[in-house]
Amino acid sequence: MRDLFITGLIFGLLPFVFKRPWLGILLWSWLGYMNPHRLAWGFAYDLPFSMIVGLVTIVAFMASKEKKEMPWTRETIVLLIFIGWMLFTTFFAFYSDSAWLQWDKVWKIQLMVFLTALIITDRHKLHWMIWVIALSFGFYGVKGGIFTILNGGAYRVQGPAGTFIGGNNELALALVMAIPLIRYLHLQETRKWIRIGLASAMVLTGVAAIGSQSRGGLVAMLAMGLFLWLKSRNKIVTGIYMAVAVGIMASVMPQAWYDRMNTIETYEQDQSAQGRINAWHTAFNVAKSRITGGGFEMWRPPVFRQYAPDPFNVRDVHSIYFEIMGEQGFIGFGLFMLLGLMAWIRARQIIVRCKNDPDRKWASDLAAMIQVSLVGYAAGGAFLGMGYFDLPYHLMIVLVLAAKFSGVLDSTVPAVNQAASGHFLHPASRFHQARIGPGP
Repeated sequence: MRDLFITGLIFGLLPFVFKRPWLGILLWSWLGYMNPHRLAWGFAYDLPFSMIVGLVTIVAFMASKEKKEMPWTRETIVLLIFIGWMLFTTFFAFYSDSAWLQWDKVWKIQLMVFLTALIITDRHKLHWMIWVIALSFGFYGVKGGIFTILNGGAYRVQGPAGTFIGGNNELALALVMAIPLIRYLHLQETRKWIRIGLASAMVLTGVAAIGSQSRGGLVAMLAMGLFLWLKSRNKIVTGIYMAVAVGIMASVMPQAWYDRMNTIETYEQDQSAQGRINAWHTAFNVAKSRITGGGFEMWRPPVFRQYAPDPFNVRDVHSIYFEIMGEQGFIGFGLFMLLGLMAWIRARQIIVRCKNDPDRKWASDLAAMIQVSLVGYAAGGAFLGMGYFDLPYHLMIVLVLAAKFSGVLDSTVPAVNQAASGHFLHPASRFHQARIGPGP
């Protein structure tokens, strides 16, 4: 029954995508982040829904009369160069077959990221995309938070198998990155019951991230939480939410959880931690000896025997930085870090330009929360191998679009902040208050 429902829902939405291609971006985001088909048990589990939706979206967009204009900024140009470099390194990968399989995943993700920049043409569409992304992860956050509370933290919260967020570590980082996006929606909402729901979702998502029992997730949570508090409009209210989440965690998590987290301080005695450090040395040595790095999926015993300090301690790299460095070389690593720096600068630019303008306060709020999300990714990613996870790249594009729709890109302040469709006006920071007309 679940298979039939999911399949029927997705295929039932495809005709609407043909009419409005931006709905295809929303549908693809839902499939890519929530992976609802992985919650089924039958034929729907392995159906290529994302590919189908992506193809329909591309065809619909090419056939539409919408203006096809890419916002070429420093972020989109460097991202395109980074993609080209990953393609180049794949030709010289240690393990060609595995590398090309991974490249097939990466380029499809990046194609949809660029399509987002082309198809999302106004603030209204951008706002809905944030809703889809936040609620896709929020589903696992609320579900995992309740699970953790009911089971006293005895079991790890896991993501859907066979996805980017399938493991407890990966899910933890995704949940940490989602909390600031939920907070952005909370800031824009005026309806009390929705605000309460979003606030509850934030608390439960935080509990779920802790309930994953991921040490990297804990580091990400601490970094994100501190920065979220520093960025918050009302530090008292935000502090209360955090205190509630911490209180729930302290009351339900078993001693085994505390013992596991304490190993962060004694990493010298932890075999897993030592294995990661050995993999990091391996990544550095590969990048030092090969300008193209080792290519995707290089973490195999022969590579460790040649490049690792301990040739027999073969572990996954578990770090976005050393993952990119080892697989893409120092050039790829430099481009990756440059992307993060430019995203941060862009967010800061939006905040400075828009925070005191009521018409554009939404852009400032969004940029600030994306900064918080990226802080969580940067901190947790030091211990988690999610260098090709689509969310941070998607958020970079969101920043570009926020700059575009708020007038920051063209250095103008719109006299009337109106959606490109002409149906939505935004005289205040609350999204839904200013809608007029039938909508797009």
